[in-house]
Amino acid sequence: MAHHILDMPVDADRVRELRVGDTVTLRRTLYGIRDATLIHMFDRGRRTRLDLQGHAVIHTAPNVHRVEPSPEAPVGYAPFCIGTTTSMRMERFTADLMRREGVRIIIGKGGMGPQTQAAFAEQGGAYLAIVGGAAALETTWIERIEDVDLDDLHPESLWRFAIRDFGPLLVGMDAHGGSLFAEVQRDVASRRDAVIASLEEAR
Repeated sequence: MAHHILDMPVDADRVRELRVGDTVTLRRTLYGIRDATLIHMFDRGRRTRLDLQGHAVIHTAPNVHRVEPSPEAPVGYAPFCIGTTTSMRMERFTADLMRREGVRIIIGKGGMGPQTQAAFAEQGGAYLAIVGGAAALETTWIERIEDVDLDDLHPESLWRFAIRDFGPLLVGMDAHGGSLFAEVQRDVASRRDAVIASLEEAR
């Protein structure tokens, strides 16, 4: 297993170096996105002025404070608690997010499914996992909110965070068909089948 430090943005070749079980620390920039953001971007035809090409997105609707604009808060928002939401709800958007917007990495909790796995293989992408309940720690990795778009969807706006050593995060899915989540599902199914078989034998 290897540890990778990625200064964002990155290209597909760099992301294809990541393998399930590796760890990753991100630097410079991270984008926050969630259900409503994706629905408006891809179901309702809205476009963003923010450039996501080669970047990572985190599934979040952050808790932020409105403040007076300043060098530390250029768009009048300060991060308070940047938590991560369950990713699977956003499965159907992964391919379009990568093809149209150029996103390379998705960060979330709980993993994603076969549509995402196919998009990663085709486009060169990866899923970085965060353990639920780590929002307080994640927030310490964010220096400031640099920009925001689609802010009528607040808090499910499209956020641009300046980050400092965001991680280490675990590579849960890679561009080579690897998925820790699929492995767990196979293991659970195997154990379930064994339990059912033993119960039938005990009848």
